[in-house]
Amino acid sequence: MYSHPIKRHKGFTLIEVLIAFIILSFGLLGAVALQAKAKQASFDSMQRAAAVALGNDIIQRIRANDTVNIVSNYEVVLKSSANSDTFSSCFGAVCSSSDIAKLDITQWKRAIRASENTGTLDDATICINPTSVADTGGKGFNIEVIIAWQGRQEFKANTNTGKVTCGDKTNNKRRLVVLTSYIYVRS
Repeated sequence: MYSHPIKRHKGFTLIEVLIAFIILSFGLLGAVALQAKAKQASFDSMQRAAAVALGNDIIQRIRANDTVNIVSNYEVVLKSSANSDTFSSCFGAVCSSSDIAKLDITQWKRAIRASENTGTLDDATICINPTSVADTGGKGFNIEVIIAWQGRQEFKANTNTGKVTCGDKTNNKRRLVVLTSYIYVRS
């Protein structure tokens, strides 16, 4: 007796459907993994943008308070976990360049704490390193602002990044932004 050809291939369509489902599942898992990586990269980008904005802010504050005492007024290492100073004697009063520098640093610490509270810079350490340029007669300064914070993923530092001493060098999640600028004192 001759059987119908459809009966001999019974269940073959089910196997095709299962294979197609498995391939579709792997594709969807890949799309989900891609979305997760994009979200991580977006968060890292937000952290770097916040660090650059904060670094540029303090450089502009230093540039506005251009005095030959830049090194003594602004050479600091700040930790975001430390309590903010409350220096506010410059409001409605005549202030020296040293008083303005203290106010600048106090306001900048508050800005860093505000950024940390929004989740952008976790456990930040900030180092401001002004150095006098010898051939300007004490009127030119190189400013280096280093902002180090803890990222979410582990990160292997390259040789140049490993040489930067600001922040915890042993932390594999440390991120850095280094801004340099030149300031010429007008007065």
